[in-house]
Amino acid sequence: MIQITAQMRVLVAIEPVDGRKGIDSLARLCQEKLAEDPFSGCVFVFRSRSGTAIRLLSYDGQGYWLAQKRLSKGRFVWWPEAAGPTKPLEAYEAQLLMAAGDLSRVRAAPMWRRVGVLK
Repeated sequence: MIQITAQMRVLVAIEPVDGRKGIDSLARLCQEKLAEDPFSGCVFVFRSRSGTAIRLLSYDGQGYWLAQKRLSKGRFVWWPEAAGPTKPLEAYEAQLLMAAGDLSRVRAAPMWRRVGVLK
């Protein structure tokens, strides 16, 4: 199981990929197209060309995890836009994407950040 924590780096590939790609092909894509290290522990999120499935790839130090969610109806309508090949997401955004499929329609609590030290 891929567990996404707040400390993890999450990168979404902007361009859709062939839904038949497996672990080796996606890891190669991370290196060649995204210019990222697939062994970094980062969670890479890919969308199929049809928009009906997303895949998550992550290396945990022992091997790769590959998770897929395919919608039974509809498509993943929300997808980020960026000038580069990837866009970073916060961990909670990645979790919302997997659960709800459309971040633009989901309201989440704002990110908690430490504002100062109490005395």
